[in-house]
Amino acid sequence: MGAPDGDRLGPYRLLSPLGAGGFGEVHLALDPEGRTVAIKILHPHVAADEGALTRLAREVEAMRRVQGPHVAEILDASLTGGRPYLATRYVQGRPLAAVVSGDGPIRGDELVRLARGLAEALSAVHAAGVIHRDLKPGNVILTDGEPVVIDFGIACMLDSASVTTSGAVLGTPGYLAPEILEGGETGPEADVFSFAATLAYAATGRHPYGTGPAAAVGYRVVHHEPDLDGVPPWLESLLRECMVRDPAARPPASMLLARLGAAAPVVRAAAPQSHPAFAAAEIREPVQETAARRVPRGGVHSLTTREWRPGRGRGTGAAAPDEVRARRRAVVHRRWVVGTGLLVALAAAAARSPLPEASLLLLTIYGSVMLVDGGVALFARQNRSRLAVDLAGAGGSIALWAVLGALFSPLTLGLALGTVVFVLVVLLLSS
Repeated sequence: MGAPDGDRLGPYRLLSPLGAGGFGEVHLALDPEGRTVAIKILHPHVAADEGALTRLAREVEAMRRVQGPHVAEILDASLTGGRPYLATRYVQGRPLAAVVSGDGPIRGDELVRLARGLAEALSAVHAAGVIHRDLKPGNVILTDGEPVVIDFGIACMLDSASVTTSGAVLGTPGYLAPEILEGGETGPEADVFSFAATLAYAATGRHPYGTGPAAAVGYRVVHHEPDLDGVPPWLESLLRECMVRDPAARPPASMLLARLGAAAPVVRAAAPQSHPAFAAAEIREPVQETAARRVPRGGVHSLTTREWRPGRGRGTGAAAPDEVRARRRAVVHRRWVVGTGLLVALAAAAARSPLPEASLLLLTIYGSVMLVDGGVALFARQNRSRLAVDLAGAGGSIALWAVLGALFSPLTLGLALGTVVFVLVVLLLSS
């Protein structure tokens, strides 16, 4: 089933394998516009189950409507042919399970951010009519302290007998709601139970129903109370309410954020985010942390890629629109000064011997334009660097004019000027 690096799957170019799970293999890939995505190629025994694919196809459209900074969006899907796949947003991060096992429990402001982020993610998933079905520490990716939930809706395939008997694990003991373990139907309330169990693990570093054989853990879920010793008081009462046996008694996902806002301490300003996060579904815990090191030479690091981002601003570190426009204007101005300075210096040097008056006139006009532009920027209280760029452009054109006139003949300079003008005209027409 493995796909070699550089292989193509639909419009995507596969770059490097990231991991594998019960449903398929996950590859880092490029979309047609050069943006990184995660491609999950379903295992042959899953692809051969028409019932599982039908259930997944029914949910894909709903899954694609799930939007939010704390969920990994489904971008594309192809569930026909010999290699069905899902394309999902990808950004490097660490699974919550790996963070807690390696660094210890999450506390303070980081726990508040985690709880609120998971509540937002669950609310977005349920608002689109999707049920996650397998929310657990391994399906929560942390990037810069912010959680992103992956794999929502995909567990609908677990209803298939042929899939489960082929090696897929039906959820994770200790994070599945008791009604599921007792053979009941999966509803949004089951996700609320899993939300609380995941937060309990993050806050304590322990699985809320202990460890051991799956049957033993499942028995504790159905018959015992969760171990919440060490959970902060502001969070404990909400978790207990979310983990009650009666699904109807659990608060809906839409209320979780409000409940957390009323109970949680104030979060201090967080460091700017460089990325929202995504990790591919069902990847084993170390994969995300080491994915960059596993890319072969000449792979991702030799390519210029752009991360896929939804069409909305997110992250506390994003620049304001006015600031972005100002930076773009400054870049365009510098390029204009340099380009026109080179062109004027070349033209003036070519005309220096046969038409000295025209040569000096060109330099005078260019210098005057630069001085006026710099003066306007200075009096308008704009960035003083604009004046410096204008003065440097005027001085540089005069110096270049003197050097070119001394080193090259008028014929050579004329040919060079004609070539530059021709290239500029071709570029303008082609653009």
